[in-house]
Amino acid sequence: MQLTQAGTAGEDSFSAPFPLATVAMHATMILLSFVAVFPVCWMVVSSLKAENEIFSTRLWPASPSLDNYAFVLAQIPMLRMLTNTTIVSAATALLQVLTGLLAAYALTQWRFRMSGLVHGLIALSWLVPFQVTMIPNYVLASRLGLLDTLTGLVVPHAAAAFAVLMLYHAMKSFPTEVVEAARMDGAGRWRILWEIVAPNMRASLASLGILAFISSWNEYFWPLLLSRSIENSVVQIGLQMFMTQEGNLWGPLMAASTLASLPILVIYLVLQRQVIESFMKSGLR
Repeated sequence: MQLTQAGTAGEDSFSAPFPLATVAMHATMILLSFVAVFPVCWMVVSSLKAENEIFSTRLWPASPSLDNYAFVLAQIPMLRMLTNTTIVSAATALLQVLTGLLAAYALTQWRFRMSGLVHGLIALSWLVPFQVTMIPNYVLASRLGLLDTLTGLVVPHAAAAFAVLMLYHAMKSFPTEVVEAARMDGAGRWRILWEIVAPNMRASLASLGILAFISSWNEYFWPLLLSRSIENSVVQIGLQMFMTQEGNLWGPLMAASTLASLPILVIYLVLQRQVIESFMKSGLR
């Protein structure tokens, strides 16, 4: 009799329906995923449509064509712009990771007066929008002869308060016992940084690098202000060329946007695990 009751209870527990909260959570996630993915799919589909079909509501063009991509490559040096943007974004991300790592290491490992004030000033500088300092940076770049150069696009973004703060909080959680043990073994600060601290912060460094790369890739105002020739401009300037007062060329614009989105998508797919792990460890939202 007890075995029968136990078996019945087990069958009831396995056949119980999902709680309403779980169903609602999964439904919300599916809805948000659709909202996030649908514009990207619509962009790709629109890039394959003919001009007379661009405003149709069909989910797939009647006769897909690559004419819009050919038009983009013929009108602007798209590949050159993608190369310039990749160089600028990679250099900016590398410099922000390097300067952020050095600054965070100094703030966490060195004990000096007013270190809290320095940290507070860095945090306050993060709240200042780049548009406030854009004109002084332009004047400085002009005097240094960096107008219409890729170097001029990189230098103002070589250090970022966000990079320092993100690595500072990640480094604060690093075990001090490991650093002290390495120092007792005779390791210097420079060796401790590059052989002990940095290798154990790969997830945070990769996450910061991706965020800095994407931020630099999407930058528009600074390249618009600094660039003079189309050969030294970036892909965001190229997208703007298909938006005129006479009207927007939606097909070529969607094709150019698709080409501009591919590198970011590939980078995220390759380093997706590192980004998620870093967000979970650092609590970044």
